Amino acid sequence: MAPERSTDSRIGAEDIRRRKGGVPIVCLTAYTYPTGRMLDSHVDLLLVGDSVAMVLHGHATTLGASLEMMIAHGQAVMRGSARACVVVDMPAGSYETSPAQAVASARRISDETGCQAVKLEGGVDVSSQIAAIVAEGIPVMGHIGLQPQSVEKDGGYKIKGRTQDNIRALFRDAEAVEKAGAFSVVIEGTMETVASELTRHISIPTIGIGASGDCDGQILVIDDMIGMTVDRVPKFVKQYADLRSVIADAAARYAAEVRSRAFPGPSHVFKDEA
Repeated sequence: MAPERSTDSRIGAEDIRRRKGGVPIVCLTAYTYPTGRMLDSHVDLLLVGDSVAMVLHGHATTLGASLEMMIAHGQAVMRGSARACVVVDMPAGSYETSPAQAVASARRISDETGCQAVKLEGGVDVSSQIAAIVAEGIPVMGHIGLQPQSVEKDGGYKIKGRTQDNIRALFRDAEAVEKAGAFSVVIEGTMETVASELTRHISIPTIGIGASGDCDGQILVIDDMIGMTVDRVPKFVKQYADLRSVIADAAARYAAEVRSRAFPGPSHVFKDEA
């Protein structure tokens, strides 16, 4: 059952599509009810990314995400948000085999979360899957360039658009995603000039992450942006806060007060009122 908080006032996939060339589209990832609630009024789009496998579950790559994991976090974000367009990632293994598999997985995500769209990685290789999902009435966001689900196959996180062959492949991927009916496409880890050219080349909005300021929108992983990342922060991230230090300081002060018996104090316990 889809969460209760979804409303008819939400930004939809078509609203995002119409933003091509306009005011930049603000996107962030979200994985939980409180985060969805806090970010909802500030962004246009919340992505329940498969990065949740790394950020919240401690996996080394996004390949640790499952369909059940994405649905559970998608439901939480939908409960917490009321305005933003919520897009849920399709995890590795849930769509690559065939268009039929892709449709079944997308239908389950859509039905069980109530999200506005799904996202999958790939270009030419998944264009038939995108077209099949769109034909079922489920909006799709594409994802080209650096594709985290393919890092093991690619031998690591490698920036795209450095060679002419790769640039031509990126343009083919962007065209295939657009032709298949996606309403927008993420461009990740791609040389700035190439991402800029891709944005001008296609008619659907591009959402950059480690790409170009010329993209129609930008997205970051929320934990990277607020300083909660445990491991190395990617070069393309700007940290707007340092919550790790705030949390560590609060925990240290709490521990000191518990050990000194300063906490709980008189105002934190219940006493008979005589």
